[in-house]
Amino acid sequence: MVRDKIRVSTRTLQWKCVESRTDSKCLYYGRFILSPLLKGQADTIGIAMRRALLGEMEGTCITRAKSEKIPHEYSTLVGIQESVHDILMNLKEIILRSNLYGTCEASICVRGPRCVTAQDIILPPYVEIVDNTQHIASLTEPIDFCIGLQLERNRGYHIKAPNNFQDGSYPIDALFMPVRNVNHSIHSYGNGNEKQEILFLEIWTNGSLTPKEALYEASRNLIDLLIPFLHAEEENFHLADNQPKVSLPLLTFHDRLTQLRKKKTKIVLKLIFIDQLELPSRIYNCLKKSNIHTLADLLNNSQEDLIKIKHFDIDDVKKILDTLEKHFGIDLHLTKAKKKR
Repeated sequence: MVRDKIRVSTRTLQWKCVESRTDSKCLYYGRFILSPLLKGQADTIGIAMRRALLGEMEGTCITRAKSEKIPHEYSTLVGIQESVHDILMNLKEIILRSNLYGTCEASICVRGPRCVTAQDIILPPYVEIVDNTQHIASLTEPIDFCIGLQLERNRGYHIKAPNNFQDGSYPIDALFMPVRNVNHSIHSYGNGNEKQEILFLEIWTNGSLTPKEALYEASRNLIDLLIPFLHAEEENFHLADNQPKVSLPLLTFHDRLTQLRKKKTKIVLKLIFIDQLELPSRIYNCLKKSNIHTLADLLNNSQEDLIKIKHFDIDDVKKILDTLEKHFGIDLHLTKAKKKR
């Protein structure tokens, strides 16, 4: 009787923030634990939370700049030390905090000579700048520097469309992901059937929200995605009376076993998602945009195929190869060669 009471109490899940620090205005760190979990549950929760933190979180970015005085993106302007391209890249790095829905307008209008920083951006009252000292441009002469800005709240990584510059309006690549990186690890304890796990979750954010806030928001988003399944019993899945019934041929046990053996490797690879490789966020998003979701999808591509992915370079491919070699001992050259035979 006493043992049963102890077992019930230890299954009461508890979470705790074991470490929290601010490395800079644009880099927060938090480390959390969740326990006690049954064997396998920590990995289930860790993978799901990592995907939610990296893919389901919203952020606010500058997505467009407009000025009638700018002839093209790679031009230089008299009295400004940076090129237009450099200014756009600096605007891309500005980190914002907001409750914005959709898009809104902002602007910069100053006179040189002076250094233009994020503090000079005129924003709506519901948008804040995380780090006012972020550099935008250096004005070396007494000239007016006036540009209009478009702000947007969204999720993921949006790449500007080429040749989409018109009327002095220039789109800017936007990294809406407020979570910079997520790691999860598992500590097991106990023996036999009493074995349990502790989930450790590390979260780095860009300062627009704390790791604790990110954990809460990602959990809520994950629950929202699963709510439809809670109402599955309310749905009526009965076949229509006039729908034809299909009879399937029966397979012998031997035939079934042979088929399963042939498909075993393929099934295993399809069950390993690229989230579990813990690749950098940019590489992960580029793979997802190329419809590469599982290890099986990834192994259907050679190095030459991967390098053709938009915004990929040889270092990104090398990172993937090193990860596959480290975790699975897989050589992408051999995989592609076998596929061609």
